[in-house]
Amino acid sequence: MRTSGVRACALAATIAGTLLGPGAHTVFAAQKDAPLAMRCAEFAGAVLPPEVIALPTAGAQIESASMVGATAPGNQQGGEYCRITGRIKALKATTPDIRFDLNLPRRWNGRALQIGGGGYNGVVVSGTGVMPFSPDRAPLAQGYATFGDDSGHVGDSSLAVFGLVDEAVTNFGYAHLKKTHDAALALIARAYGRPPQRMYFGGGSTGGREGYTVIQRFPDDYDGVIANSPALNFSGVRLIGVKLGQAEYATPGGYVPPLLLEQVYQRTLSVCDRLDGAADGIVSDVSACREHESEIIESLRCAGRSPPNEQCLSESQLATLMVMRDGLSLPYKLAWDVAGYRGYNVFQGTHLTGSLGLGHQAERLAVPRFFANGYLFAQGDGYIRYFVARDAGFDSLRFDPQRPGKYRAQLTALSETIGAMNPDVARYIARGGKLITLQGLADEVISPNQTIAYHQALVDRYGVDQVNRFMRLYMVPGFQHGSGAFIPSVDLLGALDSWVTRGASPETLIATDIAAATNGRSRPLCRYPLFPRYTGKGNVNLASSFVCTEP
Repeated sequence: MRTSGVRACALAATIAGTLLGPGAHTVFAAQKDAPLAMRCAEFAGAVLPPEVIALPTAGAQIESASMVGATAPGNQQGGEYCRITGRIKALKATTPDIRFDLNLPRRWNGRALQIGGGGYNGVVVSGTGVMPFSPDRAPLAQGYATFGDDSGHVGDSSLAVFGLVDEAVTNFGYAHLKKTHDAALALIARAYGRPPQRMYFGGGSTGGREGYTVIQRFPDDYDGVIANSPALNFSGVRLIGVKLGQAEYATPGGYVPPLLLEQVYQRTLSVCDRLDGAADGIVSDVSACREHESEIIESLRCAGRSPPNEQCLSESQLATLMVMRDGLSLPYKLAWDVAGYRGYNVFQGTHLTGSLGLGHQAERLAVPRFFANGYLFAQGDGYIRYFVARDAGFDSLRFDPQRPGKYRAQLTALSETIGAMNPDVARYIARGGKLITLQGLADEVISPNQTIAYHQALVDRYGVDQVNRFMRLYMVPGFQHGSGAFIPSVDLLGALDSWVTRGASPETLIATDIAAATNGRSRPLCRYPLFPRYTGKGNVNLASSFVCTEP
């Protein structure tokens, strides 16, 4: 990371001069071997000038800086570290600050990891815990300097009210990533006397979108990125959420209760579970399962009969599921020639009864909530109210994504500010950056087919060999959006670091299932488009009994 490393040293010297006054450059050089506790204490109350951060801000304020002892209550990181909290000031007083946390381990491995958020963010990412779906030790415990932020507003991940504030929307879309990166990088260089040798980013869902965002917008700042279940087409997933809500709540008979959704899932399993050679509760051969889709749908259709004990679906209920399966096509283009959103694997093993699935309540709440009215609709409703219409009282059930009228320009602008669909990643490839993406084939929030489509767009642009040199895509059967029939635990950060530092490109990985009912079994994580097929012999709970196979 030569370019950003040189800049970090310059920024560190700037901070030293700002905080310590005349002669600070000499003091900085002399203090680089001082105990971390001494260096940590000097940050408390410090002010970072605006020139430290490449994007426009009013500077940053360090609110606290203190050592956390290895035996301190709640410290499960296995070592002592300096914890810094701060705020990056917006240009306008009416825009919320970007709150951030930075953790500096006493035993530093020379690397830094920026960690992404989720949903609409709004909560500071502490950076002290284990990476989602990664085993055992947290990155901080491994010696990584870690940092994250709240993306520039306060609230839980379901709240979209900040969409009324232009600067907050820009921060959420991309600017918070660069602003926090620059502030943290300068503080790391100041604390240790040198910048990180390697800078990584890791996140999932919104954090996955953020991972693709930094590759597309700030390629010189990162050596490697983990971007799981990425909300790449952010406007698209919000618009299909609105269409889904309209099918459920604005169409007579369109609501599909959980009992019927369970019937859909069980019917899919009965037809498709064994297509990979193993009856393990996982639909692994999604391509083969799709060939049976018509058969599955017909077996679920009431076909004019009254539903006996809710064992079949009416035409209106099937139409709701088709909205999700078919995706969204738009007669106009969003940023980067995006014209819709890819559909989900509704009839290929996706379970829609969980807290992130479809609605559990037949009536729409005035303000839709995840469990009551479905995750996709609740998030899409907030997007339309606050980001698009910019009217808290707007009724998203009356919004037509295909014919947005006066809102079309706003939709297009938002898709560029927040979306991460730009296929131009030439700069990141040229400087040797690496990317790993893990995505569930049964994801009910982020369509796996949208992630596959972006990967294909890269292949079309750069060729498969070039894409393989910088990217690994692992599509995981049975994995949903944090839950599912198979929840993989795998050391992606270790794989990324080995690829970046030693050139050891990851191939088939081995994941351990952490789903409660099947905890401990293992499966190979196959590079897309391969999937794990049972060999016909050996323990079905062991990855060694499976082989990665072409669809």
